[in-house]
Amino acid sequence: MKRFSLTLFSFYLVFFSFSSLGQSKINKEPNEFVRLSMNLISAVKNSGDYQKYVNEYKALPLKELAESLDTDQKIKAFWINTYNAYVQIILTDDPSLFDDRGAFFKADQVNVGGELLSLDFIEHGIIRGSKVKLSMGFLNDPFASKLEKQFRVDDADGRIHFALNCGATSCPYVAVYSAYELDKELDQITRQFLKRTTDYNKSEDEVYVTTLFSWFKGDFSDGGGVIGFLKKYDCIPEDADPKVNYKDYDWTLDLGNFIELQ
Repeated sequence: MKRFSLTLFSFYLVFFSFSSLGQSKINKEPNEFVRLSMNLISAVKNSGDYQKYVNEYKALPLKELAESLDTDQKIKAFWINTYNAYVQIILTDDPSLFDDRGAFFKADQVNVGGELLSLDFIEHGIIRGSKVKLSMGFLNDPFASKLEKQFRVDDADGRIHFALNCGATSCPYVAVYSAYELDKELDQITRQFLKRTTDYNKSEDEVYVTTLFSWFKGDFSDGGGVIGFLKKYDCIPEDADPKVNYKDYDWTLDLGNFIELQ
């Protein structure tokens, strides 16, 4: 009995330590809207009362939100947290929606300031800066809406593909992102994901990587493409130039995959 009590005590000690660290990180975030997004994804992560944050999202003043998210760091942090949180919320509530993934991502179902937005709109319109979804990141959308232009980033950032979780087994883990440390956090999640999913065969001079690289090639061009990213995050030697192979993507529904960033 004593051993069980100590084990249980240790569990609660670790749990509350992580919760305290998470809340401390949220409290350090200067931007109130990014803090809201952090509180939302944190509540989802910890099985807390996220509904109050969902209600706050519905009441957000869009003009004030757009003016406050005045850097790419703030935009990415707010909308990555928002995307990841709502994927978890919606699919936990109704997993059958994932049966038709095309319809799921296109559906207007995320209420921000009274506007119903689709996950595609958030990802490709805002976080990727109005990229045409099926253009591999090489084409900008000439028909971007006024709302999209109001919120979108100025510059594409390939690292966001290792931060967004669409609910599938092959997706990156879900983390809580701040604006004030976003570059550090995106580097950390990118390194973690690439180390976990990359297989380098030196003798055959081949490397097997996530197919996210092939779907969004244009988004990685400023970072030296696949090889540039793999070298930067220490997945292959600096002098290597292996043949690149893309792994199949496992679309099996898999929710609740959270990770704590340091």
